[in-house]
Amino acid sequence: MKRFFKFIGKLILWFFGITILWVVIYKWVPVPITPLMVIRYVETPSENRNGWQYDWEPIENISVNLQKAVICSEDQNFLKHNGFDLEAIEKAIQNNKKGKRLRGASSISQQTAKNVFLWPGRNWLRKGLEVYFTFLIETIWSKERLLEVYVNSIEMGNGVYGAEAAANFWFKKSASQLSASQAAAIAAILPNPLQYRANPPTSYIQSRKAWITRQMDYYGPLTFDPKENKK
Repeated sequence: MKRFFKFIGKLILWFFGITILWVVIYKWVPVPITPLMVIRYVETPSENRNGWQYDWEPIENISVNLQKAVICSEDQNFLKHNGFDLEAIEKAIQNNKKGKRLRGASSISQQTAKNVFLWPGRNWLRKGLEVYFTFLIETIWSKERLLEVYVNSIEMGNGVYGAEAAANFWFKKSASQLSASQAAAIAAILPNPLQYRANPPTSYIQSRKAWITRQMDYYGPLTFDPKENKK
């Protein structure tokens, strides 16, 4: 039993050491690949495999329009919370209790943790690890770095990952040149980028795009200054 507990203790120490080092490295190093990219590639029949489109760009090369669009679409309290939007979680719980359409409440931080370090799924182990990695990235990374990783790694189309690849795929331009309307169109498909199209948009995506554009107008200037975001 002594050896067993010693072995378990070593496993735990290795787990914390490796995962913390992993997060620290990604504080500066571009994410080269994500588990979702590999999973999607394996799931695709061999005759349809064309790899994936993925081009990392520093956040200064990504249009502020797209940065604001994903925040307004996915997590408007992103710059104010510490990884978990408790208000959104409570609303989702109440909504789901009433038997309405299931509503998620994952913050951008949680989505980043899932996209970069984990696999898709709803089991308790995966959710527990998501909480753990969300805590780590919120503690070790800045909000600006967190958003940079998010917009570079998220799935934005079939085999399309990140802002630069999405801008090229949907609008034949670089991520730095996206207009507010184009950025909103890309953000509008994020609930299901394998099903929806940013260009040309369906009537549903067009309505989501209009809503996101209005939210971007209400949101005002985007700043990563913690003092400003607490106001």
